[in-house]
This record gives sequence, C-alpha cells and structure tokens, in this order.
Amino acid sequence: MNWSTAISAFKAYLMLERAMSGNSVEAYLRDVEKLGVFSEGVLSKFGVQDIEHKDVELFLSSLHDLGLQERSQARILSGIRAFYKFLILEDIVEDDPVELIESPKLPKKIPDVLSKEEIDVLVSNIDLSHPLGHRNKAILETLYGCGLRVTELVELKLSNIFRELGYVRVIGKNNKERLVPIADYTLDQIDYYVNNYRAIQKIKPGHEDVVFLNRRGAGLTRVMIFTIIKDLVIKSGIGKKVSPHSFRHSFATHLIEAGADLRAVQEMLGHESILTTEIYTHLDTQFLKDTIYRYHPMAR
Repeated sequence: MNWSTAISAFKAYLMLERAMSGNSVEAYLRDVEKLGVFSEGVLSKFGVQDIEHKDVELFLSSLHDLGLQERSQARILSGIRAFYKFLILEDIVEDDPVELIESPKLPKKIPDVLSKEEIDVLVSNIDLSHPLGHRNKAILETLYGCGLRVTELVELKLSNIFRELGYVRVIGKNNKERLVPIADYTLDQIDYYVNNYRAIQKIKPGHEDVVFLNRRGAGLTRVMIFTIIKDLVIKSGIGKKVSPHSFRHSFATHLIEAGADLRAVQEMLGHESILTTEIYTHLDTQFLKDTIYRYHPMAR
C-alpha cells in the first residue's frame, strides 16, 4: 500500500475509531507524513510495508541532524508508532519496524506555576471598560477555576453548565466526558459576561450554544486565548513563560498544596493515568519542607 492511501486510512481510523479531536488527528498525520516524504524521497521506498527497522533509525537520525529537539523527535516517533500499530491491526503490514526503537530520553520539565497573587495581578490588568473585558476575565477565571485545557475552554457550551449542581460537563481528549466542579464565583463571572455582553451580540448560526464568543459572534480559537494571555502577561510585567496551560497547572498544584486528594485532581483534570497527574502537580520545595517538618516524627 502506498503512503497516501495508508495515511488516508489512518486518518479515518483516528477520527472514527479513536474519536480524536481535529487538532490531534492533524498532529498525528503531520508526523507520519514526515516519514512518508523521507521514505519516498531519500529511501525510494514507496510502500509502507517496505520500511524496516534500520530505515526508521535513519529517519530519526536525520531529524537529529536537522536540529530537532528530543521532545519533538519523541512526539514524531509516537505518531509513527500509532501508525504502524494501525497497519498491523488492519493486516496491511506483518512486522512493526518501530517496535524495538527506544524513544529519546527526555528531561522532566516542570512548567512555571503562577501564584494566586500573580493570577490576581493578571486579572486586575484586564480593562473592564472594554466591551470584551468581562469576557476575558471570565475566561481566566474559568481556566484557573476549573483547570480546563484550552480546547476544552473554547468548546465549552452553555448547555453543559449546571449552575444548580455546581458542575460543568467538559468534552476532553478523545471526546471523553467528565464533570468538573465550578465555584459560584466563577459562575458569577460567566453569568455577568453572558447576561450583559454576550446577550446583546449578534451570534453566528451554529455558535448559539458556545459560551465564549469573539466580537463577530463566533467561537474563539485556541490562538486567540494564547494572544489574550500573552498581552496580559506583558501588561502585568510577570517574568514567567505563561500560556493557557499555566492556569491548568496552577489549578492542580494549588489543590495538591492545599491537601487535595491526588485521585480527585486526576478526575478533575481528565487524566487516564495518575502518573500524568503527578507530573502536573509538582510541589514547590518549601511546601515539601513544611510537610516534613509538620509530619515526620524526627522533625518534631
């Protein structure tokens, strides 16, 4: 089977069988297409079944020579692994050329955590006299108050907010649903924006149920959320690398530092593995020291 046909079949599998989001599907396809271009252009191998273990190693070596960082190499390899698992599942190939290849060793990088004071500074620098100011405030409060991914935020629906129960229904990765508690304060920020600003907007057809809208009445993009936060960080003079994900990480870290159960945080974040949650909920060294001093018998 040629690369084009195999990649098209893989795309259908990811969308229909795995129910992946559009962004995830495109990321997987980009990674596999890189190997396809290398196979046809460098190796002169035009069928997916022609690739051998040594070919994949040569491909990864070429990525290294191009200066691609280990994290990017690991991501591409992960996409190729999924591709060949699919090909084996469909009996398109018999052997997996990626099976014995080790992923690059990645250093554990802990993202910057925003303190509650820094989050307050960011929120206080929102211009509430601007027509979109209260929308932006509700966005930040929702990111931090619920620990949502940026895609989950832009796809949040009015019909999925259950004020009387204090929960929001979130559609996460692979279309998996979860219920996340939402505080009255966060709900109040959303309600104020919805009732005083969103209510007077002309909303584009198909976006009537989307919570956060742009000035043209359509749903926001992921890029727009990044831009809103980037502008606020510059305005606030915070010397950290801050993204929408920083609020999710801060949400988890602050909960753990306050004594929340790790399993509960795992459920709220929508992680399949608790190991992922442990990475997100890195605790600062002072908190660890305080824990030892407070609970260890020798420290007493």
